[in-house]
Amino acid sequence: MTREHNWAGNLTYAAADVTQPDSVSQLQEIVQRSHRVRALGTRHSFNDIADTPGTLISLARLDHVVRLDATSRTVTIEGGVRYGQLGEYLHAHGFALRNMASLPHISVAGACATATHGSGVRNGNLATAVSAMEVVTSDGELEALSRVTHGDEFDGTVVSLGALGVITQLTLDIVPTFQLRQDVYENLSLASAVSHFDDIQQMAYSVSLFTDWTNDRFAQVWLKREVTADPEADVPPELFGATLAVTDLHPLPGLSAESCTAQMGVPGPWWERLPHFRMEFTPSHGAELQSEYFVPYQYAGNALQAILRIGGDISQALLVSEVRTIAADALWMSPCYRTACIAIHFTWKPDWTAVRRLLPLIEAALSPFDPRPHWGKLFTMPADEVRSRYQRLPDFRRLVEDHDPVGKFSNAFVDRYVFGTPVSS
Repeated sequence: MTREHNWAGNLTYAAADVTQPDSVSQLQEIVQRSHRVRALGTRHSFNDIADTPGTLISLARLDHVVRLDATSRTVTIEGGVRYGQLGEYLHAHGFALRNMASLPHISVAGACATATHGSGVRNGNLATAVSAMEVVTSDGELEALSRVTHGDEFDGTVVSLGALGVITQLTLDIVPTFQLRQDVYENLSLASAVSHFDDIQQMAYSVSLFTDWTNDRFAQVWLKREVTADPEADVPPELFGATLAVTDLHPLPGLSAESCTAQMGVPGPWWERLPHFRMEFTPSHGAELQSEYFVPYQYAGNALQAILRIGGDISQALLVSEVRTIAADALWMSPCYRTACIAIHFTWKPDWTAVRRLLPLIEAALSPFDPRPHWGKLFTMPADEVRSRYQRLPDFRRLVEDHDPVGKFSNAFVDRYVFGTPVSS
């Protein structure tokens, strides 16, 4: 029997049974008869958050747009829809999402369940767009949840970590479609990045800073800005000492930018500019590992300087690091609950032995700044420390127990980081 792997290939799923239902009713039957269940999206998590010793349910075949409501400005989708697919559909109908992840290949439901975030000081993480959900509960029944009906409790269900049930539908808030341009600057000093951090973040709809931490500078700054009537009027040749790039660039030096979304200020629809990579290419680098830590925005400069101090240690295993910003939200299990954050992302070479040795160094360097790891990426922070970062965790535990009293959707990850109990069997 061939075991299934996640996207990066670093994790072999424990489940012997992986199934792809063709309908919601078939999904309900599978959940009802199974002892343990987890939903599987596009397999882009790097840890065991989606794993189970029971049945893995792939939603790949439930990938349709259910309805678009232009009056309420919402779209309802099935649980297997990916961002690139939805973006193309919405733009064709005159609408947009406010935010997208850097990869259009990932599933909307999986991204929202793990508080995956996109970028922008005025943009909340991707889950903040969710206004309603339909979930298959542990008894195989469909439960409808909504912001209007459930109020504060709904904020506890959106970033669910897969613990409340299998999401069959999401309803998302949408806005009128818009155009963006992408301009890249090279060689921004860390000193300039720190002293002008607020100014840089306010300059664009979405901002990404890339570095390998081998010196005191960001090799690239990607500014994704809304297109104005005069697209050349607001493009200075320098950005606090960084210079405007004269050709398309890949975040990883030496790689072709063919897979990247268009740069050089070329206007395009939001769904073709907010991601870093194009839908038709293999996501990102391919063979890699990823880690990411959220730090309250107020500590941005100090956190960046702390990572630079250990740059020599981490650089040998690193492919590239990216810094982004995320607005505060009200979602209980979001790393940005009630506080705006920066996210410091690390794309690693596929060497878990080396990465596992380095992650405690990063976590120690960031420890004065209240860091929270991304739920779907690699970290070594002790489980009790992770739990201590979430003030609404007791409320979330009660929600999980109410929705799943038999623990059907629990797994080792949920046991560790939500309940603090020994690994499930």
